[in-house]
Amino acid sequence: MKETSDNTIQHKVRLVTIEADYAEQRIDNFLLAQLKGVPKSLVYRILRKGEVRVNKKRAKPDYRLRAGDEVRIPPVRVAERNPLPSANLEQVQALNQQVLYEDDLLMVLNKPAGLAVHGGSGLQFGLIESLRALRPDAKHLELVHRLDRETSGCILVSKRRSALRSLHEQLRLKTMDKRYLALVRGQWQPHVKLIAAPLQKNTLKSGERVVRVDAAGKASETRFRVLQSFAQCSLVEASPITGRTHQIRVHALHAGHPIACDDKYGDRVFDSVMQELGLNRLFLHAHQLRFQHPQTGKTITVNAPIDAVLQKTLHALGGAEKALSKLGA
Repeated sequence: MKETSDNTIQHKVRLVTIEADYAEQRIDNFLLAQLKGVPKSLVYRILRKGEVRVNKKRAKPDYRLRAGDEVRIPPVRVAERNPLPSANLEQVQALNQQVLYEDDLLMVLNKPAGLAVHGGSGLQFGLIESLRALRPDAKHLELVHRLDRETSGCILVSKRRSALRSLHEQLRLKTMDKRYLALVRGQWQPHVKLIAAPLQKNTLKSGERVVRVDAAGKASETRFRVLQSFAQCSLVEASPITGRTHQIRVHALHAGHPIACDDKYGDRVFDSVMQELGLNRLFLHAHQLRFQHPQTGKTITVNAPIDAVLQKTLHALGGAEKALSKLGA
């Protein structure tokens, strides 16, 4: 990557010329990689305010870079990176036990619920920062996709730029298959197999992000399959075709079946019943990830086991073995 700088302000502005290896990467992901240690919220703020320029023009977060683009990166204060975050040392070190698949180009982890994938919003360390601290010799660790903080399961991380580019292309072409387990309120009807409803992101005055079904939103589709029906709820498998923020959660709500213990889109009465069974987290788990290996082209399928809390909840409902046995069908 070629860089120049100007000194018109106290801290240097960086002007980065995009080389071919970085073509097709989203500008927000590029900035997150360039500005390691900077909160994610600040990265999106400088984009929103127009402080980041591509070829001297404003750029939206989803702009895909092209070879030869000149990106102006404004001066921001980069937090000093500690070797390991002492406050969450045990959680960070435990990530080594969550690796489901790894080779020279990529790794898949079973992300615990409650761990953000990125630092920001008052969090110095998320999953990717923790991995970089654990593996200082791996210089190019990047998230391929994201999971909500409350969601557990398969998360894909690339180790090389070439792998990241290939995996992003699979996401763009919708050839990467991601499957989730969700426990939802009520009896999901088996004939309801596809929810296609446009989603619009909104930011409340408090700064909280809320997603709603809105005709003005982005086209969004999720496939659903019933695995097991219980007296008051259903265990379903959800396969997002598109990758919008909170997509599965909002589409389940739109279908009349909010996910158990969803503090943003859930049903309090239903949640209280589930809490009595021991459920203390969102019942949404990325249980399977299937993709083509960037180097060999071989199909890689990775499965993430559910944690003890979700397992206990299914046992309390009386159908864990029967429901989970259908996952391979």
